[in-house]
Amino acid sequence: MATTLSSNKQPTNHIDLHLLDQANQTIRALAHALRLDILSYIDKHPGTNVNSIYNALELEQSITSQHLRILRQAELVIYERQGKQILYTLNYSRLHSLQSAIKDFLK
Repeated sequence: MATTLSSNKQPTNHIDLHLLDQANQTIRALAHALRLDILSYIDKHPGTNVNSIYNALELEQSITSQHLRILRQAELVIYERQGKQILYTLNYSRLHSLQSAIKDFLK
């Protein structure tokens, strides 16, 4: 939230709705136990594909793909297409930024 001064020197508050929506998507992506399991698996197996994830976690392929889509939209994973496969790694930069923001918020 940004605070600005109007011409009469009274502070006015503005909410960045786009930023708020991005934060909401990220929090919702992290607020699911299965997605946390997927993130943990990708952390231990960087450059993995959807088949490895759903086999290791004993999930259906369609469910795994849906959760990966949510994680991609929240920019928590990075994906790279290699031929017919899509390989996933964690977006450590984004995750570290989130950890810092949460730590600052909790102080």
